Amino acid sequence: MNARKGLENWHRIFSKGTPVEGLRAMVREDAVFHSPVVHTPQEGQEIVVAYLLAARQILGNGSFRYVRELVDGENAMLEFETEMDGVHVNGIDLIRFDEDGMIAEFKVMIRPLKAVTKVWEMMATQLKANGG
Repeated sequence: MNARKGLENWHRIFSKGTPVEGLRAMVREDAVFHSPVVHTPQEGQEIVVAYLLAARQILGNGSFRYVRELVDGENAMLEFETEMDGVHVNGIDLIRFDEDGMIAEFKVMIRPLKAVTKVWEMMATQLKANGG
């Protein structure tokens, strides 16, 4: 049930343009982010929030949409599609929520390779622009 509560909050915050305070309030202090291009897990609320905000900024263009959602206990899988500079991006957000519906772990997987490269380039630029 916790994933459903967490997803309600995620969609509500995401639909509002992902305000930083709303996002920070739903990410645990000890949360972990797994990037599709960074080998080591990124640990801690601040870095997880930084990655999620940067991703929202680069992926959240007018073409972004979730196309499938699966929920099982504390886990949720959201498949998404978007287009970035003419490159079709298909990806999955795999989110583990705690008993209070807060994000404990967030893993992103992206395909095809051309999309991974485009996301990597744009995320690096956005994280740098955001001071990260």
